[in-house]
Amino acid sequence: MGNKRFAPKLKIKKGDKVVVIAGAYKDRSKVREVLEVIPEKNRAVVDQVNLRKKHSKPTQDSPGGINEIAAPIHISNLMLVDPASGEPTRVGRQVGDDGKIVRYSKKSGQTID
Repeated sequence: MGNKRFAPKLKIKKGDKVVVIAGAYKDRSKVREVLEVIPEKNRAVVDQVNLRKKHSKPTQDSPGGINEIAAPIHISNLMLVDPASGEPTRVGRQVGDDGKIVRYSKKSGQTID
């Protein structure tokens, strides 16, 4: 991917509502929230998607056992949800009124954030 110092600009941010468009059948077409974005690896952790079992030993603080955690999923398998219609949409970027770059829905034209 070239230089590791500069992460690519992603169109998905933490807290966005996304739809899984590819991957395991049980995870597809669910509207979920992005918990974390990992730009260096082009991946995102999405709530209740791509669940993995993690075994933990008991400690003084926790009893241990088998926990389910959400593993990262590739950004290309996610689409942002249009705030107007609630359907998956592509994301564009444009300069807003105040001179800052804002994201907008290509389906409805409405700004996101």
